[in-house]
Amino acid sequence: DPVIKNVIVLQTVLQEVRNRSAPVYKRIRDVIQNPEKHFYSFTNEHHRETYIQQEQGESSNDRNDRAIRVAVKWYSEHLKKIEDEEKIQVIFLTNDRTNKEKALEEGITAYTCEEYIKSLIANPDLVDRLACVSDEGKEIESGKIIFPEHIPLSKLQQGIKSGVYLQGTYRASRDNYLEATVWVHGDAEENKEIIIQGLKHLNRAVHEDIVAVELLAKDEWVALSSVILQDDGQNEDDIENEEEKENILKTSVNKDMLRPTGKVVGIIKRNWRPFCGMLSKSQIKEARRHLFTPADRRIPRIRIETRQADTLEGQRIIVAIDGWPRNSRYPNGHFVKNLGSAGDKETETEVLLLEHDVPHQPFSQGVLSFLPKMPWSITEQDMKYREDLRHLCVCSVDPPGCTDIDDALHCREVENGNIEVGVHIADVSHFIRPGNALDEESAKRGTTVYLCEKRIDMVPELLSSNLCSLRSNVDRLLLHTLKHR
Repeated sequence: DPVIKNVIVLQTVLQEVRNRSAPVYKRIRDVIQNPEKHFYSFTNEHHRETYIQQEQGESSNDRNDRAIRVAVKWYSEHLKKIEDEEKIQVIFLTNDRTNKEKALEEGITAYTCEEYIKSLIANPDLVDRLACVSDEGKEIESGKIIFPEHIPLSKLQQGIKSGVYLQGTYRASRDNYLEATVWVHGDAEENKEIIIQGLKHLNRAVHEDIVAVELLAKDEWVALSSVILQDDGQNEDDIENEEEKENILKTSVNKDMLRPTGKVVGIIKRNWRPFCGMLSKSQIKEARRHLFTPADRRIPRIRIETRQADTLEGQRIIVAIDGWPRNSRYPNGHFVKNLGSAGDKETETEVLLLEHDVPHQPFSQGVLSFLPKMPWSITEQDMKYREDLRHLCVCSVDPPGCTDIDDALHCREVENGNIEVGVHIADVSHFIRPGNALDEESAKRGTTVYLCEKRIDMVPELLSSNLCSLRSNVDRLLLHTLKHR
């Protein structure tokens, strides 16, 4: 959000994030590299006045916490030296309770993320976008346990190695929310696909998660059901109703179709991403807790807290999952963004692109900086290593009005009476060098995506519709010409 700016991310924190999650680390690096965001990194581990050594008996985590507090103190003193009418205050943000308490004892102004966001009274909408971070142990005490506990990752890895558990990709059903399959990784042909059936056996896995599965005894195997079950989300506490539905699945089974069946015992890697969908407003007046229904039926409903329910009703919104406690029928999440009214053409196009993970954001300045300067023309140096084919009559098969003409043909009779056909391809490699930001962004996009009234370019428009477009009566460079006689 534009409100969140002037943020310093310490090297100590960046290193920890990189160890925990490569995708999150990349996102933070991208934010830091965006000059409009005003996010900065400070190499406190290589600064004379902020580097600290680990003390005897001090854990690595405690040493890092202390290093963060030392850096915050130094920054506070450092900014006091700046002669400015407006005093700059340094605020330490942490959700680590112990580190916050020690910071306050040392005279550092410290907040949790929630406390800081709630202090921004001019922007109350930001509160809805807070991640739902809670103490899972306390939640278990306050509600009935629905799901089995996930086995720790270290034990899962041992079990997979010994063959007790199987690792695979969890694929939820579009038509039956109480059923899924797990495609087992590896070479084993036997039990390649395992059926998971029933709420407790699904055990909080989400579509495309990498999970560990334990096979059930053969007398507990089931077949994929032909029953269509959609989660209406009317009463999320009615677990008995869920059990009745599971019994329907078992009674509608053809015994000859029984297949290997298992249960999810742990999550190896989550595939959570921001999801598009709509708010299912609570029927309780002035309630803050509501259910979000994703556009993709394979994703479970998500419980969010928002004060904007009246505004968001009938809108396409984006929600992110924060966690899924054992006592909760649905995962907890938070509101991220309002895309616009449901049914609006631009809004639905945005949903389509986001749900299919099509990169469609404008090209960054870092990418655009690698484009050739205009006006551009072919130089004598370029011609030294190229064959001149401008005497040929070359045509495109693209329709009238097409601007991204990246291939064309010629056809002519040669001296021996044969017909020569040539295929001409625009030389994009002349403008995109391996490994630079333009090359990496193009590789990430992979292809140009065509929609009914617009297209999402793989390369910037200067290349796709101009310099790498084989337009009429202008000189263009070709990668190669294939001749068939």
